[in-house]
Amino acid sequence: MTVTVGEIVFQSNDGRYSVIKASPEDKDDTITVVGDLGAVAIGESLRVRGRFTTHATYGERFAAAGYTPVMPKSRAGVVRYLGSGLVPGIGPALAERLVAEFGDRTLDIIAGQSVRLTQVDGIGKKRAAAIAEAVRERRAEAETVSFLHSVGLGPALARKVLRRYGDDAVRVIREDPYIVAEQVRGIGFRTADQVGRESGIADDDPRRAAGAVLHLLGKAADDGHVCTPRSVLVEEAASLSVPRDRADQSIDTLAGRGMVILEGAGPGREEQDEDVYAPPLHRAEVSVAKHLRRLAARTREVRAADERAVAEASGEELTAEQRTVVQAALSHGLVVLTGGPGTGKTTTVRALVRAQEILNRRTLLCAPTGRAAKRLAEATGREAKTIHRLLEWNPALGKFRRGEEAPLDAEVVLVDEASMLDVRLAESLVAAIPSATTLVLVGDVDQLPPISPGQVLRELIRSEIAETVRLSVVFRQAKESAIVRGAHRILHGETPEPTPAGTRGDGDLFIVRTRDPDRIADRLVAALERMKQVYGLDPKRDVMVLSPMRRGSTGTERLNALLSQELNPPQGKPPAGTRSGSLRVGDKVMQLRNDYDRDVFNGDLGEVRRIEGGITYVDIDGREVQYRIDQLEHLTLAYASTIHKVQGSEFPAIVVVLHAGHHVLLSRALVYTAITRAKRLVMILGDDRALRRAIGNDESYESRSRLEERLRVQTTP
Repeated sequence: MTVTVGEIVFQSNDGRYSVIKASPEDKDDTITVVGDLGAVAIGESLRVRGRFTTHATYGERFAAAGYTPVMPKSRAGVVRYLGSGLVPGIGPALAERLVAEFGDRTLDIIAGQSVRLTQVDGIGKKRAAAIAEAVRERRAEAETVSFLHSVGLGPALARKVLRRYGDDAVRVIREDPYIVAEQVRGIGFRTADQVGRESGIADDDPRRAAGAVLHLLGKAADDGHVCTPRSVLVEEAASLSVPRDRADQSIDTLAGRGMVILEGAGPGREEQDEDVYAPPLHRAEVSVAKHLRRLAARTREVRAADERAVAEASGEELTAEQRTVVQAALSHGLVVLTGGPGTGKTTTVRALVRAQEILNRRTLLCAPTGRAAKRLAEATGREAKTIHRLLEWNPALGKFRRGEEAPLDAEVVLVDEASMLDVRLAESLVAAIPSATTLVLVGDVDQLPPISPGQVLRELIRSEIAETVRLSVVFRQAKESAIVRGAHRILHGETPEPTPAGTRGDGDLFIVRTRDPDRIADRLVAALERMKQVYGLDPKRDVMVLSPMRRGSTGTERLNALLSQELNPPQGKPPAGTRSGSLRVGDKVMQLRNDYDRDVFNGDLGEVRRIEGGITYVDIDGREVQYRIDQLEHLTLAYASTIHKVQGSEFPAIVVVLHAGHHVLLSRALVYTAITRAKRLVMILGDDRALRRAIGNDESYESRSRLEERLRVQTTP
């Protein structure tokens, strides 16, 4: 059915849901159409597919499952299209005059014979050229979107492809849809495969084989791996119906084109079973190893003044282990401090910083996330920045200002929450540290590994090239916290002991057992209210609800929908067509990816302050950040979060939701990371079987990498 848009009743904040009033082709009546209709505009014509439904409140509506933009053909449609404001420079009166002059061929004449527009009063050469350009762009866009929809791409993916390739979108997709899958986020191999089959690409086509290999390398990176053995790629490609010989050949072809890097087989593998790298990850791993070895090679004599500074900074409160760290930062170029909760890492860091200040040595403090940097600043009383801000991202150049050519100016650079350092971020950081500067990495290696590829802290500790101290003594005051005791019990494979009923203290921990997902939701709401009444905690500001998964009955998507309604209910009657998930003023939100230009990063939390003129204004760490409709995909509700997303963060209270349905992700490191995010209160809510399974699973999150091997050798391969 082809309709012409007459009125836009509602459009969601993310631009993926619209309610419009439209007139079907050759009919005088008006219908309501709902669905993902893209950046639809008044006067446009759409060919929609779907079905009519009846809503209890809004009556009969056409639910669009998909759409294709079409250029209007009737005289009335062309007048409405041109006069809607969609084409700059044309209003309703001028649209009438144009159609009166050129009739049914108006759009063709505008696009192909723009000089003739000057025949109409009020249009000069410049205006005619501008009108022609606007119509040509809109027509090309309509044709491109129509093609993208025809090969199976939905509206959201079609928009992404159009933004990425513009007028070349059709050509690029026809030539090699598998390359598009690697370049456009959200288009995976299976989607590209669907497009490829529509285009007649066979299972054994070299393009498909290369696309499968690149897809599998990307999937491995998503799982935290820096490289993948050739044999693994070939076998996994076979599961995608790519012949093994084709997959093997494609690896060599991709290497010849510089799209992958091959490196000799690791220990214990056949010579031909090379490791395959994406070029950026190979470059990063080699660079990190080179710079860490450079820093580790430097030592200096401890002078009498150094010893006095250590003694003055340490006082009587430090153990021998802690003093070793403070002294090592004065005598070594690369120092690692690790240990679990309650072992005194923060106290040690304060003393280390103080000793450097006594000696008039400048120390720069940083952390991978904004919340971790804020915690470090509060703990030390000194300025701390995110690593991204420390390295000074330059939007104009698309890279950090700080690096080998413009290194950081300090005697010491200290990185907290270093367990979150992936190989790409570490590459940028260590390249900016001069050889005379000491790098101190502080982190807990028992936590979850970084989300991105590479486990730099773990590999560095294993290599034994750095001066490493693991604090092991839990201080008496920390032992009084049920959270600290529970964390250490989890590390030993034991279930935490909850705070006794009817008592309260610092670091309380409670376990509420229920297996029914609906009961979990009810108990969660009740628990948040009790935290407010008994502990004075604001459920929105002070509490973070954690779940291992995004989807499912107890995943973050469902929990966020529930908590948004409970903690930030809509004010008044919502607009027609509003659906769950649309942001509202007052919503708690999280940034989903690094955005250097706007200085916001993956995991940053904020609150929606206002929504005006299609712009959503979000307060993030006291700064107002603006999001257009097409940028809202970078935000998600954050009343609940996956555990991976809050690494490096700390909250007054945590509720950990566990269910047997999470079984594929349950691990000791997961639960340990979750409860150590809390300062005052932890509630573990859900299935006791899931808790036991997680604690019993001490699976190590190993990532395929050659970093440890590179750190141990003296020359780069």
